[in-house]
Amino acid sequence: MTSPAQQSASASTADLAAPHFIGIGGAGMSGLAKILALRGATVSGSDAKESAVVLALKQLGAEVFTGHAAEHVPAGASCIVVSSAIRADNPELVAAVERGLPVIHRADALAALMTGRRALAVAGTHGKTTTTSMLAVSLTGLDLDPSFAIGGDLDEPGSNAHHGTGEIFVAEADESDRSFQKYSPEVAIVLNVELDHHANYASMDEIYESFEAFVARIVPGGTLVLDVDHAGAAELAARVSGRADLTVVRVGESEAADVRILRITPRGMTSEVTVRIDGAELTFTVSVPGRHYAHNAVAALAAGAAMGVPAAELARALGGYQGVRRRLQLKGEARGVQVIDSYAHHPTEIAADLDAITGAAGEGRVLVVFQPHLFSRTQQLGAEMGEALSRADAVVVLDIYPAREDPVPGVTSDLVIDSARRHGTDVVPAHSLAEVPGLIAGMAKDGDLVLTMGAGDVTSLGPEILAHLA
Repeated sequence: MTSPAQQSASASTADLAAPHFIGIGGAGMSGLAKILALRGATVSGSDAKESAVVLALKQLGAEVFTGHAAEHVPAGASCIVVSSAIRADNPELVAAVERGLPVIHRADALAALMTGRRALAVAGTHGKTTTTSMLAVSLTGLDLDPSFAIGGDLDEPGSNAHHGTGEIFVAEADESDRSFQKYSPEVAIVLNVELDHHANYASMDEIYESFEAFVARIVPGGTLVLDVDHAGAAELAARVSGRADLTVVRVGESEAADVRILRITPRGMTSEVTVRIDGAELTFTVSVPGRHYAHNAVAALAAGAAMGVPAAELARALGGYQGVRRRLQLKGEARGVQVIDSYAHHPTEIAADLDAITGAAGEGRVLVVFQPHLFSRTQQLGAEMGEALSRADAVVVLDIYPAREDPVPGVTSDLVIDSARRHGTDVVPAHSLAEVPGLIAGMAKDGDLVLTMGAGDVTSLGPEILAHLA
């Protein structure tokens, strides 16, 4: 049987009249389901378990089943929406194919939702969710009422998407399965280009080819914003610079930048950023610490300006951004110890978040609970993960979170642990989530910061750690 991605077809309005989502609770899928429900579609779906996101969709009128079974596909379903994580033998997918229902990849569904809007797509190996969120919040703050689809929640379950009345649609563009090549944005951001998603890309050449295909989809007369302080994005800029009908805007601290970052001044858990754009200097606040978040904000500023939003107004509105769930999100404080949650799972993200947190920690130590994500990623980057974690004072390393992957012989968290120890880091292995709160409560002292880090269920540990500390 072919994969869902191979079976997928482009989506029409009729296809999406009564969509059934397999894995409706996922970050990307739930956002699409929410927008379609708000547009009046009859939405149904299934997910492995109940969640706050599923509850939010039910409150919008969606019918959501727990678990996957053929009978969950409604008789009146107009199509099946899948992500690349859905396997070909999923019983709902098998039933839909047997019934002749169109199988729509989530990227095709999102492309259909963006039709008729001015699309702004945010791509890059790291920082997509944060930058998309910054744009969604700031454009909303300017009363432009954009539609948006984000890979993470802003402040509460179900806040990852919105059906707006304005002409702008801001979307996170996922390169992991090449699905971002389905979009045709007016403005696109590429924050960085690095090797990741090893199950789908064998080399940097394949990564560059994929991003070049994404850039080729920008509409004639459109704009590409790149952060040229990142070597991969600078290389991409060179590769696409010959296209006459494309405006390329370079941002960064480099003298080569068109929108140049002049200063980034840390102020505890925030930063003050000064940038030169269109010949004028603007200073604004970014509510999350670290240079990488400042760069994300400036890329958002440049992209919004390319859409015609006055830069000075957008800069002020960006100051209203208060972060997104799981991006250095403060979960609470107990016994003088702050607990913060981070989605970082790639070595570059791990290093950037730890640099940011270390700068904000003062005299306290930084203790990390890290959960490697995916066997393929750990196999390729486990040593680099351990090296990045050496920025912490001590690390608890959990077993690998498999997500959609099957185990790979010989690939375990020991790849990360051994590397971190080689770099002089104090590491404690943990084989279950239940062990961790007690471990951390015994390690943490007044003034320390605890960072739960990874793309899996390590995020659930924050409240338990706080309870043990208290």
